[in-house]
Amino acid sequence: MTKLFEPLALATISLKNRLVVSPMCQYSADQGFPTDWHLVHLGQFAAGKAGAVIQEATAVAPEGRISYWDLGIWSDEQGKAYQKITDFIKSQGSIPGIQLAHAGRKASDNRPWEGRGQFAPEHEFGWQTVAPSAIPFSERDFIPKELTVEETQELVSQFKSAAERAVKAGYEIVEIHAAHGYLIHQFLSPLVNKRTDNYGGSFENRIRFLLEIVEAIKPITANKSLWVRISATDWAENGWDLEQSIALTSVLKTKGVEVIDVSSGGAVHHQKITVEPGYQVPFADAIKNQTGMITAAVGLITEAQQAETILEENQADLILVARKFLQSPHFVYEAAKELGAELDWAPQYARAKG
Repeated sequence: MTKLFEPLALATISLKNRLVVSPMCQYSADQGFPTDWHLVHLGQFAAGKAGAVIQEATAVAPEGRISYWDLGIWSDEQGKAYQKITDFIKSQGSIPGIQLAHAGRKASDNRPWEGRGQFAPEHEFGWQTVAPSAIPFSERDFIPKELTVEETQELVSQFKSAAERAVKAGYEIVEIHAAHGYLIHQFLSPLVNKRTDNYGGSFENRIRFLLEIVEAIKPITANKSLWVRISATDWAENGWDLEQSIALTSVLKTKGVEVIDVSSGGAVHHQKITVEPGYQVPFADAIKNQTGMITAAVGLITEAQQAETILEENQADLILVARKFLQSPHFVYEAAKELGAELDWAPQYARAKG
């Protein structure tokens, strides 16, 4: 059996293969509620036999949305609206996951196809953003409000409530979004976090917000799989880096986090990234082999053999794919054919197996 199509047994769930759909924002929600677009978008990957399907960044508070059109799970009514999605994903033998998020200073943005740009707080589709420190992401952005200690602790409670709703809605994987320059990553990065209280300064203080969220969520996800997505490096001098990511992962492993989803970048506007196929895989490799944590590799992984090689060389345990799934929603079928792996097709599609 190929490594890519080898099951992965976690503590409470088992993925039928190692190809996982990475969270991808669709900017198509209605007041934070999912629409038919989300059911079809996520459902097609489950019908295509992805091992797991992780829903896009889903905000724990209204002001935590990247854009006005992002998904949210800050109300019980929103939580109930996801049941149809999780039911369908499970019916196809896939595992439903959700990424809980807060965009912090990178919130209140426009939809990509309408032109990126942060809306002013008074705009119809904008609001006052928040951050660990009152520093905007770029010169053209609005200054975020610096969170008080009390507001920071309230956000921990909002993540906890969101996790409770996610579990009730049927999600089997709960991933905390601590990457890409969004709020939790903003606390982690010394380039963004200039606080002088218990949430800033030292490494131990900068990881405190994330650890408090993990500790609040872990009891709720005791029978689920708790993942954390991190940016392994800021790609900027004196920023968050691989060494700190390894140290953080070692701590998260003791807190019950089961998988580290390893991405990079997004914290600062002046980052310098050399983008090429598999450019983030070395980070997953280093974290996996220095901590023993189960890791997921992401970043321009677009070919079946490329993914297989990553697993064969023990650089990661899972392959998370985004753009390739947008190009080819049934990429798993294609990968199985290319690698000569046996795969049970959805019976409705089996006559095309050829």
